[in-house]
Amino acid sequence: MGQEIEGSRFTQEDFQRFFDRLTQETELLGQYISENRFDNQRTVAGFELEAWLTDENCQPASINAEFLKRMNNPLVCPELANFNVEFNFTPQNLQGPALGVIEKEMTQLWQSGCDTATDMGGQLVMIGILPTAEDRHLTMSNISSMNRFHALNDQVLKLRQLRPLELNILGNDHLRSSHMDVMFESATTSFQIHLQVPLDLAMRAYNASIIASAATVAVSANSPYLCGKDLWAETRIPLFEQAVEVGGYEPAAHGPMRRVTFGSGYINQSIFECFKENLDHYPVLLPDYMDDPLEKFNHVRLHNGTLWRWNRPLIGVEDSNYHIRIEHRVVPSGPSVVDAIANAAFYYGLATYLISLDESPEKLLPFDQARDNFYHAAKNGLDGLIVWLDGNKSSAKTLLLDKLIDCAAQGLEQAAVDAADINKYLEIIRKRTEKGLNGAAWQRGFVEKFGKDMQALTSAYIDRQNSGEPVHQWDY
Repeated sequence: MGQEIEGSRFTQEDFQRFFDRLTQETELLGQYISENRFDNQRTVAGFELEAWLTDENCQPASINAEFLKRMNNPLVCPELANFNVEFNFTPQNLQGPALGVIEKEMTQLWQSGCDTATDMGGQLVMIGILPTAEDRHLTMSNISSMNRFHALNDQVLKLRQLRPLELNILGNDHLRSSHMDVMFESATTSFQIHLQVPLDLAMRAYNASIIASAATVAVSANSPYLCGKDLWAETRIPLFEQAVEVGGYEPAAHGPMRRVTFGSGYINQSIFECFKENLDHYPVLLPDYMDDPLEKFNHVRLHNGTLWRWNRPLIGVEDSNYHIRIEHRVVPSGPSVVDAIANAAFYYGLATYLISLDESPEKLLPFDQARDNFYHAAKNGLDGLIVWLDGNKSSAKTLLLDKLIDCAAQGLEQAAVDAADINKYLEIIRKRTEKGLNGAAWQRGFVEKFGKDMQALTSAYIDRQNSGEPVHQWDY
């Protein structure tokens, strides 16, 4: 969940005080990792699901304050815009019936949210980018009330020396726009999949997640339209990167170190390398000083929360217990609850398979190639070209059907996930891939048949989402 802060206006002394504490905590984190003080036992699954609120005409509805009040559930919280909310779910040990248990909880919480939105005369939608979203919705008039969001906006613009944020996305169509705020980001809603791993596997899990990203974004793509333009299969990727287009310290602020990024490379020795990179290369955005013990790592965690790697390592602190988890951020929200769990099952299985290989897969696939794979897949979906560990290049669709779905099944078996769940969720992935019908393909198929009516598209999408059926079974 987004960590709230005390205020939104800061002095230079605030930044220095925060940085000093951040430095101390980062040094202590390195010590704790070297001393193996982190959980070395469990593999745990967790999720965050972001969603849109719309009115009866499928337009973004800025009603999240009232929605959250009515929901009255600590697992549901605000997001950047007043028309977005985030659902969180109870972590489960990744074994046995975990995936089915999470699907049941997600179904119940999602249905409660849908009922609440309906009672308010609105609708709840899980989708990467709402097709009816336009420039006029993505403005500061729709920013949520949390201090965190206002401060982020101010600090991003400050680091950019008040230069506007420029959107320039070339897909099937070409979209250009300019904003003096970060509200482009509010158009991106994700299904963030968390994988907690034993400390001794954290480096392998991070690198495996990077390698898996091309396949997961290809099979899950669900964001082809923005402002009426047909762009990438997963337009969230360039949109988020350009919405918070801020780099590292001056004079390298316009160099390769970006705050929304695929990363600067694989980890070589320890997960600590990411947190050291955070300290060394990225200026503090939110200098909200907290008078807590160093070992809570509150400043490390807050700073890390203002860096949006597509695969982001996170530190968990519960009393005196610590864990590392990887947040896999490449997957969009939707199209349905069962699709979301299928996407998670595929990621968990493929990542576990890659982690367990005798030879580290990062030795077989250069980081630059993994990054190219990712952007090809985000732009072209299942038609995106991917170079795999054996050096062979094929479409994502071919690679998934010939190899990767079976690899994911093997990984889930190694994690001792119930066979029935493995079959259920990976069969959804297989059928979706065989038909070439992920969320992006379904949306484009609807437009091809009925024309570019974004309200009609969104209404039809919501109707089918509410059926609970996976997207490969949706009709037009």
